[in-house]
Amino acid sequence: MENLLELENISKSFPGVKALNNVNLSLKKGEIHALMGENGAGKSTLMKIICGIYQSDHGKILVEGVEKNFASYRDAIDCGIGIIFQELSLIPHLNAVENIFLNREMKNSFGLLNRKAMRSRAQLIFKSLEVKINLNKPVEQLSIADQQFVEIAKALSLDAKILVLDEPTATLTPKEAEHLFGVMRDLRSLGVGMFFISHHLEEIYEICDRISVLRDGSYIGSLSVRQSTPDALVEMMVGRKLENTFPDKNSTVVRQQPVLQVDNLKLNRRSQPTSFRLYPGEILGFAGLVGSGRTEAVRALIGADKPESIEITYQNKKVRIASPATALQLGIGIVPEDRKSQGLLLDFSVKHNIVLNNHADEKQWRFFINRRKESGKARDLVEKVRVKTPDVNTRVGDLSGGNQQKVVIARWLNNDCRVLIFDEPTRGIDVGAKAEIYNLMRALTAKGVAIIMISSELPEIIGICDRVNVFRENRIVAELSESQIDSNLIMLHATGNAK
Repeated sequence: MENLLELENISKSFPGVKALNNVNLSLKKGEIHALMGENGAGKSTLMKIICGIYQSDHGKILVEGVEKNFASYRDAIDCGIGIIFQELSLIPHLNAVENIFLNREMKNSFGLLNRKAMRSRAQLIFKSLEVKINLNKPVEQLSIADQQFVEIAKALSLDAKILVLDEPTATLTPKEAEHLFGVMRDLRSLGVGMFFISHHLEEIYEICDRISVLRDGSYIGSLSVRQSTPDALVEMMVGRKLENTFPDKNSTVVRQQPVLQVDNLKLNRRSQPTSFRLYPGEILGFAGLVGSGRTEAVRALIGADKPESIEITYQNKKVRIASPATALQLGIGIVPEDRKSQGLLLDFSVKHNIVLNNHADEKQWRFFINRRKESGKARDLVEKVRVKTPDVNTRVGDLSGGNQQKVVIARWLNNDCRVLIFDEPTRGIDVGAKAEIYNLMRALTAKGVAIIMISSELPEIIGICDRVNVFRENRIVAELSESQIDSNLIMLHATGNAK
């Protein structure tokens, strides 16, 4: 099979970090090539070099045997290369059509914008993906999943011969992901070559032909999907065998006095009231389909949204939580689903993100911050949660997804929270970082911290949670514990088919 793309000795460094070290890789016509590795292994950096967003320090890029030098993303597009970004690159106030054809607008014979043609082309792409997108709304008013489909449509509109898909399914339901895989199979049959980045091994085995692994910026090896095994891939990624993904559950939880009690929760007028309890030292899972009310329930709890009704008892006292700031004062923190827009200030340093909500301990002479104490505390927390960073002054936006997630967790450790809410805590995070976050959660519960975890990944819910509340139609329809925490039973309750 003919090579579409060849990378020879690609290297790239950032201040304090060797991101890529002499990487050699190839992509064939009509091939879906998985690129795997832990967060920070260099996958996204390599893909951005292919697409002209970054320039390599040295090495060669050959497209169909011809050496290319991409000074910009525009150069790569002109050469037939497109990318579906892991981090959405949409203009919030523009609609889907305007985003798809931004800087590539279709024009009529008079040189004027041909809005009808662009809209028609966008509709055809979304039809092939089997999704319905409101083309009149600004994309900021669309769901995260719909925004991801706009990003996908933007790349498909290029009619590229080389396509990079960087975590395209991270916010999609299994059904939506399957639609995308159908389109990828069609493109493969047309000779399009694709790099596919995903942390979900089941997706790799379903859609890919070949797998290459990076570790710490270096190329480890390639093998066909048929030759590989999940255990071998994980060992290639992390450099060691990963014996246990999930730590042991807490068998000593005493469920007598809840740290948090929520009653008469109605998310809107049409909702039925629901309630739940959270006990010290346990991980309570919130399971259910997308839109079932899991995230909405915790947003109502912390005062981010106003529900129709809610009664909260926290540490045996009735409380009213009017805002997330009030929740924080009480000792309730949240690691949000969208860490980049809701959990971090990407242009701030690791240190400033960690101490952001709590400067009281670092003050001296009443009004001034003790910078030495601030840095020391940040360094201690970075070490505690094992953030991989050159130092605490590194811009947090330059870290991998897993390390960014750890920075958010470190911030709440700095606030000594008694209740922590983890909303999709391992989305877009590799298997090694997942295990570290699970162990960190268990270490917190061992100290009496109570955790609510929302997750769309059933193996995660089953593997880490002590109890599970299943949501459907904005209310809890089942509470499961111990041997009841089973994937089939959870799905039966989530879909309304339980007897």
